[in-house]
Amino acid sequence: MHTDTHAANAALLRDAILYTLPLYEMARMRAMTCPRRDAAGAFAGDSPDSALRWVNHFIHTRQLLGPQHRQVVTPNNDTLYTNAWLDLSEAPVLIHVPDSGDRYYVLGLLDFYSNPFAYIGTRTTGNAAGRYVLHGPSWTGELPEGATPIACPTNAVWIIGRIMTAGPEDLQAAHAFQDTFHLTALDGSAAHRRFDVGMQPKEQPADAARFVDVVAHALRTNPPPVQETALVARFAQLGIGPQASSSKLYASQLAALEGGIRAVLDEIGAPQPSALGGGWFLPVEVHQSYGDNYFARAQVARNYIGALGIEEAMYIMADCDGNGAPLDGRHAYELHFPPGQLPQVGAFWSVTLYDKADCMLVDNPLNRYSLGDRSPTLRAASDGGLSLYFGAQPPADADLHGNWVPAPAAPFYLTLRLYVPHAAHLNKTFVYPSITHLA
Repeated sequence: MHTDTHAANAALLRDAILYTLPLYEMARMRAMTCPRRDAAGAFAGDSPDSALRWVNHFIHTRQLLGPQHRQVVTPNNDTLYTNAWLDLSEAPVLIHVPDSGDRYYVLGLLDFYSNPFAYIGTRTTGNAAGRYVLHGPSWTGELPEGATPIACPTNAVWIIGRIMTAGPEDLQAAHAFQDTFHLTALDGSAAHRRFDVGMQPKEQPADAARFVDVVAHALRTNPPPVQETALVARFAQLGIGPQASSSKLYASQLAALEGGIRAVLDEIGAPQPSALGGGWFLPVEVHQSYGDNYFARAQVARNYIGALGIEEAMYIMADCDGNGAPLDGRHAYELHFPPGQLPQVGAFWSVTLYDKADCMLVDNPLNRYSLGDRSPTLRAASDGGLSLYFGAQPPADADLHGNWVPAPAAPFYLTLRLYVPHAAHLNKTFVYPSITHLA
């Protein structure tokens, strides 16, 4: 009987941590990416250690990310990011979106449980200018004329936008496009205001006391869906819940929580099998919500936070070759797409290389971190297909150097990004070519 009770408690602890870890990670990401200064340069807080940030306020990356940018792992090198954290607890906000012409863009909307619940952009709302009212779950009121409402599951929302660029020569035009996004109150007045994010960016979930307090605040301010309240109520016996406080827990409870957190972090960080063959796997497979797949939600929040639903973007990854051996830049590899069998997308595709040790882009003399359908250096293979090469040393044939992404002389992995993937990818009938070990 005692053994059964212990096992049940261990299972409940695992469930509680899997369920709440995305709340912690979203809070940490908000602390990391929510701006300290507004557009006028004013600090939200009065010291560098202040937890005050500006919400309801867009910030934009102005460069394609490179090895020097280390805020997020597995960074995208294809698009500029546009980012805003919203707090809708006091009032809705109005997003003013410009006409993008023929430029692909998306504003992905994530609730505080990390579900990508809606999009504004090319695929869903088109490229024309528009106005959208984002409101919290309990808001009722009059909509401004001509504005489209978007109901948000939580009062805290992360807008993480991607804006396609054709390369460095396109940056000025892309910046001008970014600058025409803005957020206002419904009456047109400024929406941005100070907000206490409640933590520091470098905090980690293994600190059980902080985990309890951060999650408690998140659950109070962003309650779970009604159908999940009974599940969350069960976590209270473990010291996790909206009314929990680390100050009320015994040392033994905190120790148990710390052990449970570490076990879950190990579990969701374990390597994933090559389910798609050829060394490739799909780490993120979500539509608008993870539903009750709390394991997948926690795994993505910890390892790929900010990922969009697969209708908008698929991230196909490989850290092994077609024979299952780990990719290592001390060897040479080829990825060959046969004629007529390139990735099928409505926007763009690319393959990006990352250092396995830190999940970051790898500095190299070419400043080349990815290749894809917009890369001007690519040359067709002799059979009319396309071969890409990866390794610390360039291909022996100098004519193929434009098809090469330099790797570190160490383990690495690849990410094939598919923006607006076609049905062959969504229904998994597309055959991904194997990564071939050459030497």
